[in-house]
Amino acid sequence: MNEQVRRRPDGCRHALSEAYDTALLDLDGVVYAGGQAIEHAVASLTRAREGGMHLAYVTNNAARTPQAVADQLSGFGLPTGPDDVITSAQAVARLISEQVPPGARVLAIGGEGLRVALRERGLVPVGSADDDPAAVVQGYDPSLDWERLAEAAYAVQRGVPWFASNTDLTIPKERGIAPGNGALVEVVRIAAGGTPQVAGKPQPPMHRETVLRTGARRPLVIGDRLDTDIEGACNGEVDSLLVLTGVTTPAALLAAPPEHRPAYVDEDLRGLLTPQPEVTADGAGFRCGGWRAEAGDTLHVEGEGTPLDGLRALCAAAWTAAGDGSYAADTGPALARIGR
Repeated sequence: MNEQVRRRPDGCRHALSEAYDTALLDLDGVVYAGGQAIEHAVASLTRAREGGMHLAYVTNNAARTPQAVADQLSGFGLPTGPDDVITSAQAVARLISEQVPPGARVLAIGGEGLRVALRERGLVPVGSADDDPAAVVQGYDPSLDWERLAEAAYAVQRGVPWFASNTDLTIPKERGIAPGNGALVEVVRIAAGGTPQVAGKPQPPMHRETVLRTGARRPLVIGDRLDTDIEGACNGEVDSLLVLTGVTTPAALLAAPPEHRPAYVDEDLRGLLTPQPEVTADGAGFRCGGWRAEAGDTLHVEGEGTPLDGLRALCAAAWTAAGDGSYAADTGPALARIGR
């Protein structure tokens, strides 16, 4: 595993958009939330692209086609083609195609993006467990109803191989956090038992699909979720940037086990455009900017400066104290001290 992913966030003397050739960007919670672009995202990505960084959008949302996603991003002022979008639907379709005969029927419980990806692999989407499918696959679809979930359960009960585009339990929306595809996978599991093969982040099939489609040589994964984006980067042995515009809280970040620890942390996508500050050892603690943090039975921080530098110092201290585990002490007072 890449040592930079495993250890505390280190400094980067160059802007991240200069140090890495390709940004592998999550969408929900990073570039947009629902139908609204996140503040600073469009301007930051435009500057990164103008500086030579290739932008690729990697999403666990299997509902829409790459073209539909590209059209939305272009509408935000980010010129994007369908080849710049990689979805978990594409990853799971490839995974299925490697295990069933060409032209096989697949019971598709999901949106148009899932059906398009299956056809791209020469598979035939069907709508019923009675259509003799060779596989059943679930992908996110906000219009999914009980009847479709029941068809998936019937097929799984009959022993049809079961696949899922991803198992994210939640998805960010304009009004808050909503149930994701993983919640619907759990519905089928409760009814039918078993466990699906999963293709999306953080599983290796998604990383493989992304590398095949982008040709990235030095990619930087950018996401808002520890258990998908950051863990997927760790599984792929590439560096990652966590942005705090989505579901991850500072408290959850401090408690992250090794596979959920990003190489870099920033407020939003403006972090692509500036060098990342160095976090240095200072006796039994760690220093970043004007802050010094130390961890033991409690987490202590002192100094002054930007809250983000304080969080970086706290991450280094907490992760070092936790080692291969999760830091379990109360982090509330330390976070309050830095204004988080």
